[in-house]
Amino acid sequence: MPLTEGSSAGATRPLPPGQSVAPLRRFGLPWFAGRVPAPPVAPVITVGGAVRRPTQVPVAELMALGPRRDLVADLHCVTTWTATDLRWGGTPFALVHLHLADLVHPHPRARWIAVTGLDGYRACLRLDDALADDVLLADTFDGAPLTGPVGAPVRLVAPRQYGYKSVRHVCAIDYLLDYEGGSAGWLGHPRARVGREERSRFLPGRVWRPIWRRAQSRVRRAYHAVDG
Repeated sequence: MPLTEGSSAGATRPLPPGQSVAPLRRFGLPWFAGRVPAPPVAPVITVGGAVRRPTQVPVAELMALGPRRDLVADLHCVTTWTATDLRWGGTPFALVHLHLADLVHPHPRARWIAVTGLDGYRACLRLDDALADDVLLADTFDGAPLTGPVGAPVRLVAPRQYGYKSVRHVCAIDYLLDYEGGSAGWLGHPRARVGREERSRFLPGRVWRPIWRRAQSRVRRAYHAVDG
């Protein structure tokens, strides 16, 4: 499967409300369309926020935490398309959190994390959502190392949330006491659970469906313009 445009393997699970099967595409906020940062030679993740000891941790250290996991999961874009049966590999985020917590000592009331990518994109997840057993800090896709468009050197994969929570090019993790909107701002939902159609914190998800479907063409134009 090509990494920026590819075929979906076919839905093996019921699709969430309002979604339809589509090929895997580049996606995200249009103003991030042209940002595909080159991975550092020795990438690190900066860990801060409401912690006692901010630090930087080599990505290689986190990816060596065991055991690794291979995951087959769907990616649900908030604009109503779903790419099915994508194959990721990496370290369960629950293990990453345990390792980081031992290093930085988050505040006891830290219930959120903000994840930032090298492209400047930032998303906030509730910590218990990030600790679900299918959330990965992934470094492979379809059996091969991540490339730039897919999120190298590592990306978050959170299948139960809409795609805007799955941050690419992860370079920073901050522990927070309260939710922050991140790059999506008011358009995002604090939890963005696909099964509950939490497309945005304002108005029910079914109301957003036609709005996001119409937005698909604008997003595609933005990405095609960058691709030339």
